Amino acid sequence: MNSHDPLAEFKDPGLCRRLLAKIHAELTAPLRFMEVCGTHTVAIFQSGLRSLLSADIVHVSGPGCPVCVTHEGEVAAFLELARKDKVIIATFGDLMRVPGPHGGNLKAVQAEGARVEVVYSAFDALQLAVKHPKDRIVFLGVGFETTAPTVAATIKNAAAQNVENLLLFSMHKLIPPALAVLLDDSDLNVDSLLLPGHVSTIIGLEPYRFIADKYGVPAVITGFEPLDILQALQLIISQIKDRRPKVVNEYTRAVADQGNPRAREVMSQVFEPCDALWRGLGRIPQSGLTLHGEYARFDALRFFDVAVENLPPLPGCCCGDVLKGKMRPNNCPLFGKACIPANPVGPCMVSTEGSCAAYYKYSL
Repeated sequence: MNSHDPLAEFKDPGLCRRLLAKIHAELTAPLRFMEVCGTHTVAIFQSGLRSLLSADIVHVSGPGCPVCVTHEGEVAAFLELARKDKVIIATFGDLMRVPGPHGGNLKAVQAEGARVEVVYSAFDALQLAVKHPKDRIVFLGVGFETTAPTVAATIKNAAAQNVENLLLFSMHKLIPPALAVLLDDSDLNVDSLLLPGHVSTIIGLEPYRFIADKYGVPAVITGFEPLDILQALQLIISQIKDRRPKVVNEYTRAVADQGNPRAREVMSQVFEPCDALWRGLGRIPQSGLTLHGEYARFDALRFFDVAVENLPPLPGCCCGDVLKGKMRPNNCPLFGKACIPANPVGPCMVSTEGSCAAYYKYSL
């Protein structure tokens, strides 16, 4: 092991092999688990765990990729905003190639003359606003509870500095309400959940309690190294064996059971929950975040009077079924043919955290 790598133990092949053997020895019935984090999606593929797990342990990806769950109506709305005069769109790179419901994407409208800037944080968008005081800078806020606090802090900074030309299109989504919708679906057919490590650093353990209490499903917050994931699977198998489902925090080196109260406080000062559209899952009550109070003036949709419509799925795209765990990406008729990373039909093939992109990169 590399003594300079603090995570070396969690990558140790010998430890992983021994734990894997223990998991297979303790398994008494087929196990179907879903992860709801794009980083877990990639980690499971990248580490080779899928090929090492027995055929009785089935891995399903859920709606854990923020770009992937961005709804068709939201894409149409930000493409409309991009075409407006004196507007500069500030966006993370993954959104550039997400296809719109009527064709085109941000790269295409940029080629047509729209002003689109790729940024690495919301604070970059604030700097753009200061640099271009005569333009409206619209930051596309996409992500889960992980990214929302920094966006909230940016909006607070804009207000404190009297920067009035920064606007936010909030497409932030909240994970627990989406999990409730999935678990209410009798067709889901999963025995357990791997809960997202990054989101959990913010919200902690309590918002997930309903998973075990109401639905009787074991759920484990875990990290992203091979040993993290295997330890989570062992905990799940033990719970199923004992018939005592619980929500457990296995990622204690990064996640406190109470999460990050300061981050949540900043979020609540700027945002309030609202109904939101999710690709594949539809409209989920209180699963999004919208600006409220004194910060509502930074709302791009309100400023430009643009609506997010509940548009139908992209023709032929099965991203919705993939995000619900009802279809493996390689079972989509377009996968690897009409839909490839260089020419994506849907966002699950666009994002580096998308299930389709992971299948294409690591399974072909």
